[in-house]
Amino acid sequence: MSSVTLLLSAGFGLLVLAGVPFAFAIAAVVAVSLFVADINPILLPQSFVAGTQSFTLLAIPFFMLAGGLMTAGGLSRRLVDVADVLVRHRTGGMGLVTILAAGIFASISGSAPATTAAIGAIMIPAMVDRGYEKSFATALAVSAGVLAPLIPPSIAFVIWGVIAEQSITRLFTSGILPGVLMAGGMALVVWIYAKRNRIPLQQRASWAEIRRALRQGVWALFAPVIVLGGLYLGVFTPTEAAVVACIYALIIGVFVERRLNWREIPAITADALKVTAIVMAIIAFSNGFGIMVAQEQLSTRLSGWLSENIDQKWQMLAILNIAFFLLAAVMDEIAIMVVLGPMLIAIANAYAIDPVHFGAIIVTNSAIGMAAPPIGYCLFVGMAVSGLSLNRIAVAIWPFIVIMLVVLFMVTYIPAFALLLQPS
Repeated sequence: MSSVTLLLSAGFGLLVLAGVPFAFAIAAVVAVSLFVADINPILLPQSFVAGTQSFTLLAIPFFMLAGGLMTAGGLSRRLVDVADVLVRHRTGGMGLVTILAAGIFASISGSAPATTAAIGAIMIPAMVDRGYEKSFATALAVSAGVLAPLIPPSIAFVIWGVIAEQSITRLFTSGILPGVLMAGGMALVVWIYAKRNRIPLQQRASWAEIRRALRQGVWALFAPVIVLGGLYLGVFTPTEAAVVACIYALIIGVFVERRLNWREIPAITADALKVTAIVMAIIAFSNGFGIMVAQEQLSTRLSGWLSENIDQKWQMLAILNIAFFLLAAVMDEIAIMVVLGPMLIAIANAYAIDPVHFGAIIVTNSAIGMAAPPIGYCLFVGMAVSGLSLNRIAVAIWPFIVIMLVVLFMVTYIPAFALLLQPS
């Protein structure tokens, strides 16, 4: 093993375990690797800039901003009200409201943290009032929030599409059935919990309540129709869809709902830019990492070793899923996608895996990583919203993690779940 390879693997791992932020750990490893390999250091800033020069990546800040505007403008509250009148009378009704509202919100924002924060802030107190344990309510809000990487438009699919150079629209479509399966599994967990804990049933909404909720929520419900309809009809690109979502949320929040104040917009924009900066730093620095990986031919060597030692595709996919799950427990899932992207793509090519199917597997893994202890991003959002400790949420979330892993197994070994809805 060369000194550069040792730096890229063990060196990076040690920095991460020492608590160095992922973006800085990647940048440090790349900088030292260039010095050791005697490569002109000008490659460092060049690779960082080149890593972010994709028009598609502009969708990330705009979808983040759209989520913030919808929350401040009251659209998330309208979505919860609509979901409430439709399913609250079922066993586990408030939990089902959380899942349904999160799924609709995710179809506009594309962001798991934004969905967790927006829906969790409303539904966690509401579920506690209806007899749910706060830890379970928070775990459900976190789990429902991570539907966002699967339900289009998804920021995770945008990132993977740029890395793998695949059609973003086709990747979006590959996540629909996995997302529906995951939501259904969560609903089953909620139903069992409600039965076991004898959560009282809520009164069925009257037709007058349903009509009122639909009338007041029509603008919120129309948002995913515009965003997704425009995408699949080819009216606009994913980036343009994100901009449309922002403009729509701004107009409705300010002029229709009148809950969004112009003075709030700079703060909402700043919050979206903070998250975007973290993501873009990882992407930028990881481009240099990818160049060094290619220089050392690590992708080729790893895929070749796997081909020689693992005969069956199903075995390789099992190893890949286990490795991704273990890495996601200690490492940011976006960093895993970006840093290991070239290697993952080389492995998929070696085993002739459909690239869209493979993208669905990777992003399903990413969704699980956002909820998996100890560092799933949405866990920390749930902590902030609920005020609970990480340990209490982590204990309560495991039934949902198991359901997610079952869905991952189905997506991995039944390609139709990712490819059935592909446009002809």
